[in-house]
Amino acid sequence: MGKFTTYNARIASNPYIVGSFACIGGGLFGLDISSMSGVLNNPSYLSTFNFPNPSAQGGIVAAMPAGSLVGSLAVTQLADKLGRKRTVIVAGLIWVIGSIIQCAAVNRGMLVVGRIISGISVGLSSAVVPIYQSEITAPAIRGRMVSLQQWSITWGILIQYFVQFGCSYIHGVASFRIPWGLQMIPAIILSLGMTVFPESPRWLFDHGYEEEALQVLADLHGGGDTRNELVVLEYEEIRQQVYFERTEGAKSYTDLLKGGNPRRVMLGMSLQMWSQLCGMNIMMYYIIYVFEGAGLTGIRTNLIADSVQYVLNVALTVPAIIYIDKWGRRPMLLVGTLLMGFWMFLVGGIQGRFGHWSLPDATGKIVWVIDGNQAATKAVIVCSYLFVCSFAITMGPVSWTYPAELYSLKVRGKAVSLSTASNWAFNTALAFAVPPGLNSIAWKTYFIFGTFNFAAFLHVFFMFPETVGRSLEEVEEIFQQGHTFTAWRIGKDVGKKTLAEVVEKSKAISRGKGAESPDEKHSEEHVA
Repeated sequence: MGKFTTYNARIASNPYIVGSFACIGGGLFGLDISSMSGVLNNPSYLSTFNFPNPSAQGGIVAAMPAGSLVGSLAVTQLADKLGRKRTVIVAGLIWVIGSIIQCAAVNRGMLVVGRIISGISVGLSSAVVPIYQSEITAPAIRGRMVSLQQWSITWGILIQYFVQFGCSYIHGVASFRIPWGLQMIPAIILSLGMTVFPESPRWLFDHGYEEEALQVLADLHGGGDTRNELVVLEYEEIRQQVYFERTEGAKSYTDLLKGGNPRRVMLGMSLQMWSQLCGMNIMMYYIIYVFEGAGLTGIRTNLIADSVQYVLNVALTVPAIIYIDKWGRRPMLLVGTLLMGFWMFLVGGIQGRFGHWSLPDATGKIVWVIDGNQAATKAVIVCSYLFVCSFAITMGPVSWTYPAELYSLKVRGKAVSLSTASNWAFNTALAFAVPPGLNSIAWKTYFIFGTFNFAAFLHVFFMFPETVGRSLEEVEEIFQQGHTFTAWRIGKDVGKKTLAEVVEKSKAISRGKGAESPDEKHSEEHVA
């Protein structure tokens, strides 16, 4: 293969295998979500960590997204210097360390430290995996592959939740320590497995490994044939983009402020922000609190009702994976935000109409609860399920896919890192704010998130252009129009290039550098 890296070409020849395996990194995020949601009413957990009040519990939960914020920002450097593949491997190793500390935690401080370390791992993987997937897949399947990131998150949530559910029948601290320890296994598989997969061809080319980049593209998209038309087209587009960016000087953070980059950076960051402000944070981390407020009593009953929601989350993500490259990004976001806003307002309305403040329990805790009204209880549960289904089939997959395909190679690592950091910043804030919010303003909390969804609908409609079916380099053509384009009028032909056009522009750029380069001769041979 060359002097940079070796990998198993037979395994790496299938982009579905390569992209889906990397998704284990997203599964780590899911594991962490249900590792907390499954223990919130576990007596052993509560006694071990001194019965945390809403603010303390919010802090424990928020420790993970706080660490993830740090990890996602670190990708701005690691993804470009270490490479996409090595960064994923490092993320898996860090997760193992965090899981060990959580499993052994004897007080809140130790638990928080473990969750912060695990969060750094999740931040790294959640930022770099979509970059890696988008750079190793062809445009026709890119949305499907990157959306697997969201599906892996839902599987992580589901698997860990059922492990938690099974261990809830164990008495003592083993009921929560065993699940926290078992979550090391996927990370070990991820780090070891990634060693047999290729590095991103775009990263390889950008760092001077042109032959390796061409061979990786051929293995992934051309059955090993370096003269395959799709392979040559992708190779020339990458070559053209890299040479153009090199003429602009070294990479720096100031590149994010040049040309159309500020708009793109804001689009990616705002989409990840809306993915948190839509209210999915409540339905994943704190679903036990939601169902308690709906009047669902009993630990086992609540856990079973929660598990239905997690199964629906996994199942309804499948249609999005299959059809995301047919439906398009904009329609999915627009429909999703409207539906989620509707269900959130319905949950809040039912809670406000039929609920009341409960009497203090043995610990002095009071909650807004629906008592003695089975119809209202069931309505809240059903609306919660429908909300999660709406997220799973729309916002969930697109929130990872869209930012990964917005940026040029020169700023992709930094820009996607900032987008993911936006996710974790709002995730951290909401993890802190939701328990006190439910404890103080109760049902009005749902109205706040419903309003956020309708605001997101307007933002998407006016500002987000469609990117489906375009190569990463073709997306550049959309934003090179500056602020003159109208998001909802971007045609499917904008940015589209033929092979001849790409090669001709690439040769022109090479001539602009000086004498004809060996790379130009190489590309002419492939076109011939």
